[in-house]
Amino acid sequence: MTGALIAEQVLNGLQLGVMLFLMASGLTLVFGVMGLINLAHGSLYMVGAFACAAVAKATGSFWLGLAASLIGAAAAGALVEIAVIRRLYDRDHLDQVLATFALILVFSEATRWYFGSQPLYLSVPPLLAGPVMLPGGIEYPLYRLALIVAGLVVAAGLFVLIAKTRLGIRIRAGESDREMIAALGVDIAGLYTIVFALGAALAGLAGALVGTIQSVQVGMGEPVLILAFVVIVIGGIGSIKGALVGALLVGLTDTLGRFLLPIAFSSFMDASSATSVGSALASMAIYVLMAGVLVFRPSGLFGQAT
Repeated sequence: MTGALIAEQVLNGLQLGVMLFLMASGLTLVFGVMGLINLAHGSLYMVGAFACAAVAKATGSFWLGLAASLIGAAAAGALVEIAVIRRLYDRDHLDQVLATFALILVFSEATRWYFGSQPLYLSVPPLLAGPVMLPGGIEYPLYRLALIVAGLVVAAGLFVLIAKTRLGIRIRAGESDREMIAALGVDIAGLYTIVFALGAALAGLAGALVGTIQSVQVGMGEPVLILAFVVIVIGGIGSIKGALVGALLVGLTDTLGRFLLPIAFSSFMDASSATSVGSALASMAIYVLMAGVLVFRPSGLFGQAT
């Protein structure tokens, strides 16, 4: 096992982490500002992937497809917020879970009706095709490296938005005391729609970017949604910094666990058993990580204690 191989897996973990951040940041914003449990967030990830695949196929341009993923997911998010979600803010969390679970079924069946059950495929744009040679003799796909850079740029932009802009001030104020900012004349309903659409756009962007690595298919958002919930529990609900740190921890833990554990078990097991046992334990590693964090930080790494 060479250092270059381990470095490649670290980069894969970072790539998974920044994609999880795009999902988890929108989810933690919605929960932190609105107090809403949104199980349909993964469906918006799927909407972005399908919008990108459909437009890229029709136009031959991945970049137009990427723009369509942002616009389509944001529009779907705004429509869902106006039509359904805003009726749930004053309801208990069980009602929110049931309603947003119903939205998963609606999105899945509507997508299957329109696009069919067969997966769609996105091609890597020619500009980002092929490998690139990194220091240390590491040959790594240029597209995956671009995903890491794009995710970190989006993270920086989101930090600036939340910390330095008027909209960010309103979002942070809405998280702290929504009744007070409503009394000061802020359109709280409009603010909620903007926050929900922003979170949906980030999820849709993640879906489009990952769609070139995986297939674009109905139900693709649900497994990612589970990981996104793990991320925000580890990082702390409502914290963008926590979402970034938690996403990177989950990405690295999952990727390195799947790579290293089978190798470790192969030292005293046959190859087939080592792969089976190592893969099973690796799939549990992120949940062990979450449990360990919650033992010492019940509100998450950067969450505010209640």
